[in-house]
Parts: sequence; C-alpha cells; structure tokens
Amino acid sequence: MLELSRDQAGALIKHAEEESPNECCGLLAGRNGRVERVYPGTNVDHSPYTYLMDPNEQLAAFKDMEAVGLDLVGIYHSHTHTPAYPSRTDVAKAFYPDSLYVIVSLARRDAPDIRAFRVADGQIREESVIVR
Repeated sequence: MLELSRDQAGALIKHAEEESPNECCGLLAGRNGRVERVYPGTNVDHSPYTYLMDPNEQLAAFKDMEAVGLDLVGIYHSHTHTPAYPSRTDVAKAFYPDSLYVIVSLARRDAPDIRAFRVADGQIREESVIVR
C-alpha cells in the first residue's frame, strides 16, 4: 500500500505536468508505505519514453533519508501519453524490488492517474494507493 497526502499527490501531478512532454522522476520516502517526503528529481534522459534520475540528486535524497530515519518507499515517474502501468522498459529497469514503482499518467489530462506497483523478477503486482 502507498499512502500520500493530497498535497503530495498534487506535487507528483504538478511535476509530471511541468516536465511534459518528457517523463518526470523522483523518490518517495517514509515509513510503512506512508510517504513523508517527496524528492523531485531531474530526468537526465530528457525523454518522453525513459527516465534516469540525476545521480547527484539521488545520492542527496538517500543521504537525507538516512539522516532523518526514513526509508525509500517509492520511485515515481510519469507516463505522458500512456496509462499508469509499467512498460517493458520500466520492468527491465526495476532494480529495487522492495520499493514501489509509482506511475503518474497524464494520458487523460483532465484526470491524472497515480498507481503503484511492485516489480520483481519481471513480475508486476499492483498495490493500493490511498490519498488522504
């Protein structure tokens, strides 16, 4: 399960909209599936099809998480024109099996969609997303 506040969900959607037509990316930190911090990142791929978070931003986020005692809860990115479901590329690049992969879809601009998945050994399992 992934639990986001309304403000956090709004921040993910805003980040996706600002980076469109390219994919956005970032990290979610917290405890027991509840997000406490959002770390927006720079997609160094600058691509509408792939993402790679700036390594320096990723390192800074992990250092901050460690300093405040938070865990990596999720890795998020956007799909600008397709549904919120992991692509073959997403599955191939899923290197953190304990993390949720969160996708923000802008396929319907009037109704952005946020979904979360566990991806391990090529298998995809959807998890609940709760916005409070």
